[in-house]
Formats: sequence, structure tokens, C-alpha cells
Amino acid sequence: MASFSREQKLRRAELVVEAFRRVRCRMELTEAVTPFYIWRTDNNQVLARGVLGYEQAKDKANTLRKKLGLNWDQVKFKSERKSSSGGQKGGSRIDYARNYNPSKGRRFRGVFHPDGSYGDID
Repeated sequence: MASFSREQKLRRAELVVEAFRRVRCRMELTEAVTPFYIWRTDNNQVLARGVLGYEQAKDKANTLRKKLGLNWDQVKFKSERKSSSGGQKGGSRIDYARNYNPSKGRRFRGVFHPDGSYGDID
């Protein structure tokens, strides 16, 4: 194995420390904008949605637990996997009707655009 000088060892250590700092910073930024939801474990009732950040979700779950008189294991929180806009980036929402369209072999569909207008798909 090659022997490294003291300067090279210090440089490598600085690179490792800097990489850990970047990862930690990225994780903190991600957690700060990640929405969480809080639910009861005994009946799966959602108590709160859209709480931003891990620490805020932890505090909100604790206050809800105290307010409702629940045990620690009856209240949990988890990050929402979808975005706050309903999981769609464009903002348009496809609506499916109750009526079946026999010529297409599926239900009637339409789209609600972000400006409030509606359009038929089929």
C-alpha cells in the first residue's frame, strides 16, 4: 500500500468531512420541506396532514396526543409520498365519470385544468 504524506491524509480527511456536511445539509433541506401526516394507530384516523418538517411533525403529534389523551404508541407520523398539489406537477386533474362508455370500453373521462376550465378526453 502506498504511503501518503501528512498533507495528503489531511486533504482526504477534509474531503470526507465536506461530503458528510453536504449530505447532512441536503437531508435537513429535504426534511424541512417534506410534508408529514399524523394518524391514530388504533383506528387509522388521520389527525393532521401537511405538517412541514420532521421536528414540527413530532411536536404536533405530541400536542395532539396530549390533547386527545392518547398513549405514545397510539399516535404516529409519516412523510407523505405525494406532493402537496395532489401528486401531479401540472395541476390538471383527470375526472372519471360513473357512466360507462361502451364504444371506448371504459368510463367517460374529463380533465380539470388549473385555471378552472374543463375539457372532455373521450
